[in-house]
Amino acid sequence: MTNNKHTSLPQQWEQRWHAIEQAGGRYQYIMQQMKEHGFLVERKPIDNMSPTERERYKKQLKQEAAEQHKIKKDAWQAYKANHIVYLGHGIYWSDDTSEDKWDATDGAKRLLENQLPTFKNVKALAEQLNLTISQLKGLCFHREVATRIPYSHFTITKRSGGERQIWAPVPRLKYAQRWILDNVLNPMLIHGAAHGFVRGKSIVTNAENHTNSQLIIKMDIKDFFPSIGWRRVKGVFRQAGYPEQIATLFAMLCTESPRQLVKQGNVIYYVALADRCLPQGAPTSPALTNIISLNLDRRLTGLAEKHGLRYSRYADDLTFSLPAETTIDTKAKNTLISTLLGSVTKILTEEGFAINAKKTHIIHQGGVQRITGLVVNGDSVPRVPRNIKRMLRAAIHNLEQGKPFKEGESFNTLQGYAAWIAMAEPDVGEALLQKLRQLKNRPLQIEPVSD
Repeated sequence: MTNNKHTSLPQQWEQRWHAIEQAGGRYQYIMQQMKEHGFLVERKPIDNMSPTERERYKKQLKQEAAEQHKIKKDAWQAYKANHIVYLGHGIYWSDDTSEDKWDATDGAKRLLENQLPTFKNVKALAEQLNLTISQLKGLCFHREVATRIPYSHFTITKRSGGERQIWAPVPRLKYAQRWILDNVLNPMLIHGAAHGFVRGKSIVTNAENHTNSQLIIKMDIKDFFPSIGWRRVKGVFRQAGYPEQIATLFAMLCTESPRQLVKQGNVIYYVALADRCLPQGAPTSPALTNIISLNLDRRLTGLAEKHGLRYSRYADDLTFSLPAETTIDTKAKNTLISTLLGSVTKILTEEGFAINAKKTHIIHQGGVQRITGLVVNGDSVPRVPRNIKRMLRAAIHNLEQGKPFKEGESFNTLQGYAAWIAMAEPDVGEALLQKLRQLKNRPLQIEPVSD
């Protein structure tokens, strides 16, 4: 039980647990240590003992019990350092790694066929994520009220008004989430109708599905990320073939409770407002929504095809369009719209989602048809609205004339607009980006006028 002063505490606990495993378990280790250090007292009948002998014998037994308690406590600490014994209120956890009735049929085979990584135990997962067991537990542990959480909080303004809550993971958690995204989530199956956060797809590919439409119906899923709880996320990993423990840890790493910041004195408390769900800001969240929405996309694609419509989804934005060449009268078109809205609402409810009625838009051929910010009127390619291009050209012209930025403008914001244009119209966007690069690299920088 000697501690090497040159060995770190986590290493000492790891060495201790290795010794426990070598002994055959904690009870065997405790008995082994008691014998090796001469702590075990030979049991004797006390009937024939003198009072002095009896007192000495009792002291020996007390000393034995005290030493056994120390070794037992030491073994438990070693166990806790190398195992996860509890993950917080409401989170089921068990060290039992045997198969259970909820395991996917041929889970190991599924993982192998889909080229997903497998893990013998929790320690193997922690090592893959460059974490100790203690660090892994810290990132997964759920607290209803916490003074520290592995996320930093900020808000961004929505284009439609209001604020979007962003919870950005700390570097250690972000690394783990990135690893899960690249190695576990990206290989999983998603539907072809999904365009948001999918390799090789973008707002442009999403909009391309709906060019030359006589009717566009845009709908929005209400509270998309928060509506996906940690148990549903765990189900993704369970269905993929992962056992209970690994699936639970993956789910905890990918979720967090929406929280309110409460300050008392000099202490800030993060108070959970609801169950754990997908946080806006975690790199795993968009991929998980696409995987979880597989059946939703299947059903909505089938619904669209049944009515001669086209369908695509970009994150929480659902778009249906009726091709311009379709022959349909006004009455039939109105019936189609009504039927579609009712059917989509029903399907969303059955799939665990809800429609955001305020964001449902019906756009006919005569109006400006925008899909994920791009204009799709006519049969030409999706393009950025003209007013954005005019604004950007005017801003570049002003800079060339030596004029200051307008309020809210900067090289970064202007380059963002140019990059957006380049996604849809590469030649136009790249020319604008090139001009901005030249202006930015001029010897005399133009600074905004301060108030």
